Amino acid sequence: MSESIVTLKKGEGRTIKAGGAWIYDNEIASIMGHFTNGDIVEVHDFDGYKMGHGFINQNSKIRVRMLTRNPETVIDDEFLRMRVRNAWEYRKTVMQGGNPDSVKADMKGMAAALSADINCCRVIFGEADWLPGLVVDKYSDVLVVECLALGMDKLKEKVVNILKELMAADGITIRGVYERSDAPVRKKEGMEPYKGFIGEEFDTNVEITENGVKYMVDVVNGQKTGFFLDQKYNRLAMQRIITGLRNNDSLKVLDCFTHMGTFALNCGLAGAADVTGLDISEFAVAQATANAERNGLGGRVKFRAANVLDELPKLYEAGEKYDVLILDPPAFTKSREATKNAIKGYREINMKGLKLVKDGGYFATCSCSHFMTQDLFTEVIGQAAKAVHKRLRQIEFRTQAPDHPILWAADESYYLKFLIFQVVDEK
Repeated sequence: MSESIVTLKKGEGRTIKAGGAWIYDNEIASIMGHFTNGDIVEVHDFDGYKMGHGFINQNSKIRVRMLTRNPETVIDDEFLRMRVRNAWEYRKTVMQGGNPDSVKADMKGMAAALSADINCCRVIFGEADWLPGLVVDKYSDVLVVECLALGMDKLKEKVVNILKELMAADGITIRGVYERSDAPVRKKEGMEPYKGFIGEEFDTNVEITENGVKYMVDVVNGQKTGFFLDQKYNRLAMQRIITGLRNNDSLKVLDCFTHMGTFALNCGLAGAADVTGLDISEFAVAQATANAERNGLGGRVKFRAANVLDELPKLYEAGEKYDVLILDPPAFTKSREATKNAIKGYREINMKGLKLVKDGGYFATCSCSHFMTQDLFTEVIGQAAKAVHKRLRQIEFRTQAPDHPILWAADESYYLKFLIFQVVDEK
């Protein structure tokens, strides 16, 4: 651990004082001592008060990422083991339940249901687990690592080895680890994007089960680390909606931006008679179609490649109407500066989607950008509904699954907003 000291300007450091994890370059008054980028430094307030330890990187505007706010804590292998153990124990606690229909009364059945729900989950979620810049996702017996911070990049293999040991103690054998640190944002840390094996090579196509649905995940070529785990229980919520509508033999569902067919397949599994999934990516459509066949849903769940923004007006002009419509678009903004244009985009897509929902039908919509705040997103949905003369009855407001915990004062950890409505025509 470096003996360097980072001292903040007077009046700065409000984020970490509130419980956050980042110190920006313009908050720093001085840096004393010798260090190499990625080293751990001690952080002091302007008056010398010790505030804890974190990684320093002068390549990044996020100059220091805090590891601990306890100045007496020593950052060593035992500290790292404690952080990783806490992250794993947390997932085993909060990711219980799975699909309620799969929970059996006997203890053997209960154990099977609980273990199935950690078949796939996010094990480490960066700053929210006090391991800044590091993500580790578990897909069955494979771990996928994404590292976006230089300091943590130096420790990632230690973290992986500790995690494998902890899982082995719980009877879980990890057959391979793959790194998906290929996000361009790594360049802001002075690192090049990278993809490759950590340890021995293995078959990187992995079958997982989530909410009773089987998927084949391609951890090398899939988006992010291969799959969007954060919508797990939101998909389960849509299963419940479809189950409640099951007496409708002609139930039609449209899943927009379907990716691997996740919401569509959950709806099909719950009994929807006619499900269509749309995605602009031919690769995603091929994956989704294969997943439908894998679950025996090929006859009721279909996918096709289309630009959703262009396709929805065409469907409206053709007189199509849906009992359930789901909008799960990519983030329309990845910066604060682009939020104004994102508002227009979210308003437009929600207007187009709402026009296709039958009177009394159901509408799910979401945003995965942390710059699109909860208040702002709900305001935009309200504007969209007013513009197309629809009335909304809110059923649920949801966010990301609990394996993606939200760290208060770290706004970037709260990004997913998911709302389910019943849509009623104004009469």
